[in-house]
Amino acid sequence: MQSHPPIDIAALRARMIPPTPELVALLAPGGVLRAGINLSNFLLVSGREADGTPVGVAPDMAWALAALLDLPVHHICYDSPGLVADAAATDAWDVALLGAEPQRAAVIGFTSAYTEIEATYLVPAGSSLRTPAAVDGPGVRIAVTDRTAYGLWLDRHIRQAELVRTGTIDEAAMVFAARGLEALAGLRPRLVKDLLAMPGSILLPGRFMAVQQALGTPLRKAAAQPFLQDFVTASIETGFVAKLIARHGIEGLSVAQRA
Repeated sequence: MQSHPPIDIAALRARMIPPTPELVALLAPGGVLRAGINLSNFLLVSGREADGTPVGVAPDMAWALAALLDLPVHHICYDSPGLVADAAATDAWDVALLGAEPQRAAVIGFTSAYTEIEATYLVPAGSSLRTPAAVDGPGVRIAVTDRTAYGLWLDRHIRQAELVRTGTIDEAAMVFAARGLEALAGLRPRLVKDLLAMPGSILLPGRFMAVQQALGTPLRKAAAQPFLQDFVTASIETGFVAKLIARHGIEGLSVAQRA
């Protein structure tokens, strides 16, 4: 278990209705808030402490929620968002912080988003593709990290192009370069780094979607959704999310529009 970091949640506490003992027992029956954390999202988990404790916007949101519940927090860390979602049915975590996607909503109840991250494409030098919409065409192969929020979006929306799925973000970049694929899908901040590593490549303007980062709970805890939604709304309205983004110096992560 980890103690709370030095974060001022006074405005959040003043804005929200205190949780009932019944709600606390529903959310965290073990007396500890277990928060599922996706380590692969470098915008939301920007580092780790010496003891392995995750550092970043998402862990701080979990800490703040636990503080409002007057509970300690224990971060349950996963290497990918797909693994976080898989664990929803195993009672491994009480709340999770990950992208809200329809495929995941079959087992997880989501709040509205607290942050948004643009997803777009990187294309090789000399490519005729100039907009995200143009990428979905015959003969276009898109490297994409499987089971990411933007990957799930592409699963639902791509009609003509071929999706070349990989296990990790780094693998997607390597496959894109090694096989000479026509596009690499990803979060804009990561693609900016890939752009620097691939001279001549082009980062397409605009976006094909924005990943909506939210709080989720297993559907059996659905009665806790109103409180969690109020937490997200209050976190946006009081400027708490904006302060966390500034605290960690994250570029490419935006406060979501209020629900």
